[in-house]
Amino acid sequence: MSSYALSYQTTVLTTVGSGLACHLIFKRYEPSAPSAHIGLLVVVPVLLTRLFVPHCLNFAFAFTSCFAIYVSSLVVSILAYRLGPYHPLAEYPGPMMGKLSKLWMSYICCTTGKQHIYYRSLHDRYGDIVRIGPNELSFRDAAVVNPMMGSPGLPKGPVWKGRAPARKAKMLITLSGPEHAHRRHPWNKAFNTEALKGYEEIIQKRANQLVDALGKQVGPTNLAMWIGYFAFDLMSDMAFGGGSEMLHEGDKDGVLRALDNSTTLMTAMGHSPWVGQYHNILPVGSEKRRFRDFCVNRAKIRMRQGSMTKDVFHYLLNEDGSDANPPSPMEAISDSVLVIIAGSDTTSTVLSSLFWFIMCNPTTYRRLQDEIDTVFPPGVIALDTSKHLDMHYLNAVINETLRLFPAVLSGSQRVVDKSDGVVAFGSHVIPEGTAVFAHFYSMHRDPRYFSPLPDTFWPDRWLPEDERTSPFSPTPDAPDAPDAPVAVDVVLDKSAFVPFSVGPSSCVGKNIALQEIRAVVCLVLQAFDMRFAEGYDAQRWEEEIEDRLVSHTGELPVVLTPRKT
Repeated sequence: MSSYALSYQTTVLTTVGSGLACHLIFKRYEPSAPSAHIGLLVVVPVLLTRLFVPHCLNFAFAFTSCFAIYVSSLVVSILAYRLGPYHPLAEYPGPMMGKLSKLWMSYICCTTGKQHIYYRSLHDRYGDIVRIGPNELSFRDAAVVNPMMGSPGLPKGPVWKGRAPARKAKMLITLSGPEHAHRRHPWNKAFNTEALKGYEEIIQKRANQLVDALGKQVGPTNLAMWIGYFAFDLMSDMAFGGGSEMLHEGDKDGVLRALDNSTTLMTAMGHSPWVGQYHNILPVGSEKRRFRDFCVNRAKIRMRQGSMTKDVFHYLLNEDGSDANPPSPMEAISDSVLVIIAGSDTTSTVLSSLFWFIMCNPTTYRRLQDEIDTVFPPGVIALDTSKHLDMHYLNAVINETLRLFPAVLSGSQRVVDKSDGVVAFGSHVIPEGTAVFAHFYSMHRDPRYFSPLPDTFWPDRWLPEDERTSPFSPTPDAPDAPDAPVAVDVVLDKSAFVPFSVGPSSCVGKNIALQEIRAVVCLVLQAFDMRFAEGYDAQRWEEEIEDRLVSHTGELPVVLTPRKT
C-alpha cells in the first residue's frame, strides 16, 4: 500500500460525500443531456477509483466498489430527500412511488395505458391536489384552470422535453410565451371563419367517402377502424392537400399503427424527459420515426408541388405572402406532424365514442336520429354546417361525449418557471420548478361541477331547462326508473369543461374538429341504422380506452343497415 494512500474509511467517506455533491448538482441544474450523465455517473467514479486501488486486489474490483458506494449514496440521498419533510412539496399527499420517481408513471403508461383512471383514483383518495411526481402536482379544481392555462398562465412543462425530437424544429405544441404567439399566428389564419368555410368541401368529400365505404360492408364491421381511416385521410387533405387514401386502401403502409405506437412512446418519455434524450441517440423508436418520416415526406412533396388549395400548409408556408415574419420551412414541416396527431386520433376517438354512447342508450339514439331527420328530411343531404349549429340535441350529445371522454384525457402540463418564483393557486403556494396540470378527466366527472349522475351519459344536462328530460324519468333504457318524472337540480359548471384546453395554447383546431364531428354524425345516422354486433360486450369499449398522449380505443364491431331515405 502506498505510504500516502488515504485510509479505507476516509476513502469511503470521500466517495459518499461525492455522491451527495452529485445529488446537489442534479437538484440545482437538473441535467438531462447524456453527456452530463456520463460525466457525473461514470467519469467521477472512475476518477475516485484511484482512491480505492490501494485497498483492492485489482482495478476492476476497485471500480466496482467505488461505483456501488458512489451511486448508492446518490440514490439514497435523492430518495430520502423526496420522501423527507424538507422537500418543497412535502405537504401535498400522494402515492409513495410517485414521490420517488416519475418512472412509475412511465411504467403505468406502457403496461396499462390507464393513466386517466389512475389519476382519478388518486384524487378520490387524496383530494383535489395530489403529488404524482417528485416535483409534480395534479389538480382536480376548476378554479386553477385559468390561472394555470389562461392568459398569461404558466409556460409548458418539462413533459415536452422528453417528447421533442432531437435537432429538429420545435412543434408549436411545445412552445410558450412570445415564441408560441409568433408560431401560432399562421395557425389562427388557417382556422379562422373564412378558412373553415373553405374546408367544407374537403370535409363533405371525405364524409361521403366514409358513408360509401360503410355501405359496402357486409356483416359486422369495425366502425372505429373506418372512422380512423376517415380522420387520417381528412387530416392529410388539410395538411398536405392529399396523399392518404385509407378509406380505399386501408392502412397498407402501417402509418396508423406507427402513430399509435409512437404516441405510447412519447407519453412514457414525457414522464421521464431524460429518457427521451437517450431515445434520440439510440436506434430505438422505429415506429415513431416511421410516422414522422411519412409526414415529412408528404410535407416535402406538398412544398414542391405548391398550393393547389388553401390547405393548412398554405398558411403555414405563408404562400399568400401576408405574413412579414413567417415560420421557416422546417418549422412548417415540423408542425405538419402536429396536424395529423392532433387532428386524426382525437377526432376519431370522439366520433367512435359518440356512436358507442348512443348505441348504449337507445332513447338518445332515437332522439338524435329524429332531430337529424327533421332538419334534413329525405332527399336533403345532411351536410349544411349552418344548420348543424342550431341542432340542440346533436350538440348536447357531442358535448356530453367530450365531457366523459375528452380526446386528451389527462390535460396539458405547465410549470412554475424558476424565473417567476412561487405561484399561488388560491391558498396554495406552489414552489418554483414545480410541474402542474389540471386533470380534465377527473374534473369532467366531479359532481361539484356536473350533476346529477356525473359518470352517466346524459346529454340533456346541456339543453335549456324547457327541453330537458329528467334522467330519472321512465324510459326503455331505464325500466326501473320512477313512474313519474322526478325534478332534479342540474349543476353544469362550464368553467370545468375543458375538452379543448383554454387560453393561448388551447386547441386551435377546435372549430374544425366540431365541424367534422357534426357532419359525420348527421350523414352516418341519416344513411344507416346501427347496432352492436352479436356477442359484443359493450363494456369493452370503455375498458379498452387508453390514455397515451391522445386516447387509444379498441374495436367497435357494429352491424349497419341502410335506411330508406
